[in-house]
Amino acid sequence: MDSVTIVSTFTTAMEGAVRTVFCGAEEAVRLSVLGLAASLHVLIEDVPGVGKTTLARALAQAAGLSFSRIQFTPDMLPGDVLGMNVWVPGKHDFVFKDGPVNAQCILADELNRTSPRTQSAFLEAMQEKQITVDGVTRKLPEPFFLLATQNPQTFTGTFPLPEAELDRFGLSFSIGYPSRQDELAILNTDSSQQIAAVANAESILAVQAAVRSVHVSQAVQQFIVDIISATRSDKLISLGASPRASQYLQQAAKAQAASGGRDYVMPEDVLAVCKAVLRHRIVLSSAARLDNMSEEDAIGDICRHTAIPAGV
Repeated sequence: MDSVTIVSTFTTAMEGAVRTVFCGAEEAVRLSVLGLAASLHVLIEDVPGVGKTTLARALAQAAGLSFSRIQFTPDMLPGDVLGMNVWVPGKHDFVFKDGPVNAQCILADELNRTSPRTQSAFLEAMQEKQITVDGVTRKLPEPFFLLATQNPQTFTGTFPLPEAELDRFGLSFSIGYPSRQDELAILNTDSSQQIAAVANAESILAVQAAVRSVHVSQAVQQFIVDIISATRSDKLISLGASPRASQYLQQAAKAQAASGGRDYVMPEDVLAVCKAVLRHRIVLSSAARLDNMSEEDAIGDICRHTAIPAGV
């Protein structure tokens, strides 16, 4: 089986498995699976009760990965996430006790309800796939995939995620309220049922390697850079996307192309994932906010005004 077929078969099987317990929001399912295939962490901002936990648990079960759910509260400390050294009287020594971050698939639920000090515990894990406690560095299991949720910032008791942490999430989206038809389906679905695994850690690492091997032409790379550069000069945006956004946009576009059965990226692949990659990385100008514009509106405007390369 060639590398592209590996990816397209994986994404199709994963989406089908997740949808057996998660109704509606097909785009949310697609982006979550693409994030796993592209080794990009995912951030979901939405109100409680729309299925964020169900989606994350279903994804972990279908992928055959170990799963850990961390419910964040204002009084949590970094040690509650990373683990800590505990004194064992019988051994007359400290023994490291693993924290809940030591799993292959993590649901960081309501991440912005905890303090910035505890939020920062994820920075090294997200970037380096390792943690450091009391000067000792420990590798995390592979693949390591983080799916975090945050409440809208207007909710009581939230701490805004630092820009440095937001920048390490590859994709971001909202699930939203279901349609009437989907909500009726939810009433007849047992979201707690166990999903049979359609993949495992070894096959997912192979999928991620296949995604990395997808070809991106110089013209498409220039298209990516043009979009990212435009976020830094657009009058609707006060803070543009970082160079890491260019890397993540290319990686997400590779996964989008491979899931569609191609071993090369087209401009349409970039546009398909652009909003999800950039929406949490930009800060709107005061004029844009006064006009009730959203981050998606500003990104869509940039995409419409960026010349699409021909012949690719």
